[in-house]
Amino acid sequence: MGIGIKDGLSVPAVLVPNRFIDTYMTAANGEYVKVYLYLLRHESELLALSVSDIADALNHTEADVKRAIAYWKKAGVLSEESEKEAKMQSAATRECAEPETKAEAAAFSQKDGYERLKRLAEDDEFSALLYAVQQYLGKTFTQIECEKFAFFYDGLHMTCELLEYLAEYCAGGGHTSIRYIEKVALNWYQLGIRTKEEAREYTLRYSKDVSSVMKAFGITGRSPAATEQAYMKKWFKEYGFDYKLVTEACNRTIKATGMASFPYADKILAGWKEKGVKVLRDVDELDKKRQSEKQQTKERPAAKKASAPNRFKNFDERTNQYEELVFENIRRRQQKEAAEGGTQ
Repeated sequence: MGIGIKDGLSVPAVLVPNRFIDTYMTAANGEYVKVYLYLLRHESELLALSVSDIADALNHTEADVKRAIAYWKKAGVLSEESEKEAKMQSAATRECAEPETKAEAAAFSQKDGYERLKRLAEDDEFSALLYAVQQYLGKTFTQIECEKFAFFYDGLHMTCELLEYLAEYCAGGGHTSIRYIEKVALNWYQLGIRTKEEAREYTLRYSKDVSSVMKAFGITGRSPAATEQAYMKKWFKEYGFDYKLVTEACNRTIKATGMASFPYADKILAGWKEKGVKVLRDVDELDKKRQSEKQQTKERPAAKKASAPNRFKNFDERTNQYEELVFENIRRRQQKEAAEGGTQ
């Protein structure tokens, strides 16, 4: 008797060796299996792939990835002379020599990093910094990771206090990859963040703002996508709106469309920005003004319709005052006729 299910996935697919499933998979740690499957999936891209790439993709630490590779080598699934392994090692080495951002390209190279680190070897403050950040991140730095922090410290002139908070913030979010840490560091530098207090204020506000939007839209279990982050950056940074104003736009979006739509919310917020809205109270004033104008528009045509003549009615309607005059005239006539009748 069948189990009544079917495969909902279609090609393209990755071929997994039967021997791997029958012999190796059941005895291996699940995290190790994930690394091996990831390698199979990206076999054609290994020249451009590094240990950091795999760690970021699988939400592992680099140490986890290295342990998985060592395990599969020991099990005989990957050999010492494996082309996969050789390409990965080549990519990992090349990663350090190639600048990853324009901000770093002008100031950092493998040679510069080595020379800078050598020059800072006698700097007690920097040595203490390296020890502290390694404690936060829970790992021993490679030379490349040391060179990166040397660049933050000596190249970007970030203070030790700020860099310790950088390590604490990244580790708190489960990110220990040097590539992730570097992206955060460069983003702070470009935003003009120079102190621990400024960094803490930024991260707390950003976290609160983002979580309020995702909650208002009913989005849970994932981080915002790049396009969603771009919208929120515009609302909070470019427009300068607070989270109360933005979540109000999100609530109105859900009410109008029945779904979480960042473009629709963006139209609402762009309209408010154009009208000079600053806080939620300004939105209330706009709503009242719009309602008043709508009511006036509704009443205006009704008044014209009541007074407009047509071919069936081209005279003024009688008023209560006019009717009283008619009745008074009738009463006088009746009194006059009665008086004349009595005289006769």
